[in-house]
This record gives sequence, structure tokens and C-alpha cells, in this order.
Amino acid sequence: MAKIELPDTLLDALASVLQQLQQSLPAIKQAPDFSAPAFRWEDQQLKAIYHPKKVYLDDLKGIERQKQKILQNTEQFLYGFAANDILLTGSRGTGKSSVVRALLTAYHDQGLRLIEIERDDLADLALIQQLIADRPEKYIVYCDDLAFNAEDENYRSLKSVLDGSLQSGSSNFIIYATSNRRHLLPEFMHENTPVTKVDVPQYKELHPQEAIEEKISLSDRFGLWLSFYPMDQGLYLEIVEHYLAKVGLAFDEETRLASLQWCQSRGQRSGRAAYQFSKHWIGATQLRELQDKA
Repeated sequence: MAKIELPDTLLDALASVLQQLQQSLPAIKQAPDFSAPAFRWEDQQLKAIYHPKKVYLDDLKGIERQKQKILQNTEQFLYGFAANDILLTGSRGTGKSSVVRALLTAYHDQGLRLIEIERDDLADLALIQQLIADRPEKYIVYCDDLAFNAEDENYRSLKSVLDGSLQSGSSNFIIYATSNRRHLLPEFMHENTPVTKVDVPQYKELHPQEAIEEKISLSDRFGLWLSFYPMDQGLYLEIVEHYLAKVGLAFDEETRLASLQWCQSRGQRSGRAAYQFSKHWIGATQLRELQDKA
């Protein structure tokens, strides 16, 4: 049989089509590696995080009451007792995300695992429940910076799961979420204005109070609310001093002034700003010492 040779242009076209087809196909799903301490939910898969950043509870200053409540709830969960889903709200940089991540450092040896999920993937919560249903570990499903716009329907999936996620004695799944907003869905001034038949166009809500109740009800599904507040200057400086002391650096007047200038330039006094300044100051000091030795 005679060998048929295709033109190079046709071969290139076929290769291009095959490449485009391959890119359009969904990624092959792999079984989760449950030996990992943490996971990220991505492309409807549990993708392992083998070396999550370690955050320590002792480094989180000024939130003792919040830490005590979240630790108690987490220990109830680990022992198989009744426990609540938690919503952590408040100012940015005040330790909401850090305290959740610190739980993994503190309780990993007791079987705690962390699954990070994006707000836009909340519709997949039921899939996550199915994947970990028979696992012996305890899983915190963690959503950072949770909030919804007026047109977002993902909150309905979250409401559904929150209704059924509390199963005393048997559940290995709990939800912790952080948000800068106490109410996760936006409310508008016109929703609190008395409505009359005269000024209601056809496209307006006939029963606005019911719409408001639905928006508020999402936050109500979380059994425990923890609020975080802006810190004063004294606490901010205490946190800076704490991080410097961990590496043996003195907290003198020069450091104090530099740390205050840092937070003023950022427009906030927070644990995050204190931590970021500490990294800057420690790194600059170590680089200067290295250069002096050269």
C-alpha cells in the first residue's frame, strides 16, 4: 500500500485543532491525597497543600476573648460534640483569617484538617461533604472574605449546607467564614423606606420586608458570631515588640518611631500591619548586618 504524505500545512492545522481540543477538555480528576494537612478546593477537586504557612495562637495579641470562643468550639467539634459554624467579622487585618489558620497548627496532631474554598465555589459544598464523608479526620471548610453582591445566588447553597451541617456526634465537617461585613448580603436604603401602592413600579419588590429578612437570615445560619475590632496604638506596638523579641531584636525608640510611621503610611493600626512592619525591620536589620561583615 502506498504511503500517503500529508502537507505540512495540514499537519500544523491538525496539531492546532488537537491542542485546542485538549485545552477545552476538563482536567482529569485525581483522588485526594488525604495525608496532606490542608487542601484548596479548585476545579471541583481537593488539591493538597503539603506545607501550609504556620500561624501560632500565641502570636495573635488583643483577641483573647475571640480566641477562647473559637478554641472551645473547635475542641467540641474535635471530640465529636455539638459545635457551631462560625462567622468572624470586623475590621481588616485584625486576626480573623490568622486565628482560623492557627487552629491547624494547634490541632493538626488531633486530626484537624483545613479546606479553603472560594466564595464562587460555595455551590460545591455538597460535593466536598461527599468526598470526606467517610474520613476519620475533622475538617474545617474555610471561606475567607465572604460577601455577596445583590445578584449573587451562591449564598443559597451556603444557606442550605449551614442548615444541615450541625450533626451532633457524627459530623466531620464544619464551616468557618470571615468577612469584613456583619451582613453578608447588601441592604439598600429604599428597602427600609415605607412602600405605598402609588410608588411601586411593576419591577419592584411587593414585599420588601421579606427580602430584607432573607438577606439577614444568611448570617443567622451561623451559630456563633465573633467580632474583631480596630486596635489602639499600645496594642499595635506590643505586637511589633513581640515579633522582634522572637528573633532577639531590641524594641528601642528608633524602632518605635519607624513602626508608627509604617502604620500611618498604611492608614491603619492592625495586627497585619504590625506583622508586615516586623518582617521589614527584621529583614533590613539582617541584611545590614550581613553587609557590615562583608
